[in-house]
Amino acid sequence: MAFVTTDDGAEIYYKDWGSPEAQPIMFHHGWPLSSDDWDAQMLYFLGKGYRVIASDRRGHGRSSQIGTGHDMDHYASDASAVVEHLDLRNAIHIGHSTGGGQVARYVAQYGQPQGRVAKAVLVSSVPPLMVQTDANPEGTPISVFDGFREALAANRAEFFQAVASGPFYGFNREGVELSEPVVANWWRQGMTGSALAHYEGIKAFSETDQTDDLKAITVPVLVIQGDDDQVVPYKDASVKQAELLSDSTLKIYEGFPHGMLTTHADVINPDILAFIQQ
Repeated sequence: MAFVTTDDGAEIYYKDWGSPEAQPIMFHHGWPLSSDDWDAQMLYFLGKGYRVIASDRRGHGRSSQIGTGHDMDHYASDASAVVEHLDLRNAIHIGHSTGGGQVARYVAQYGQPQGRVAKAVLVSSVPPLMVQTDANPEGTPISVFDGFREALAANRAEFFQAVASGPFYGFNREGVELSEPVVANWWRQGMTGSALAHYEGIKAFSETDQTDDLKAITVPVLVIQGDDDQVVPYKDASVKQAELLSDSTLKIYEGFPHGMLTTHADVINPDILAFIQQ
């Protein structure tokens, strides 16, 4: 397996498929998953002639279970370490959920200043600021995230099962058929990672203010989300992201859940491809 070691000693696993001469697409996964969550996208875009790369965030998947650095700054610098190791240029960066926050910080602070980024895609990405504050009264109360931390610490396996079988893919909605293999794959990815990384990652995705990151990005960005996202409220996330970005295209999918990259890959993949090819 391929790894990059960061300056603080984290070993970041990555997969790199396709011709080195092809335009690269790098995928950034959500919490608490791994690069395996991008299977449907990596195979699709590989088949379209692109070079596809995805890494496991520190403490997630096959990356080392380091005890420090579980914050958005390190997530972005880790992504940059992989990009620089592979010398990716003219790249498309696609992030889902927490991975969308990672993309925003990476592009703003590393990729764009280095001239390595062509476009970006934010899919069901964490809001500019998720937690409720005096300055962000529409945010989610911190008690919700405290509940996440309590549930994770008490029984991570049961908590992850509940998230995957309920709100993440919309399997708790009337008329939606639950897919046991999809739930099992989510659970497998989550339980492969570090409990500490997942615990501290809740703060990273909920309390990081990315307003300045989004304002700094000048490359074209596609922002997409489902209006039935029960994990990240779309009006606080994609709608606000599109307003802060200087060159954004916003698309909201009626009835799609947070995990729409899995449940509706047949719709999402071609839409992302069309944006890349513009």
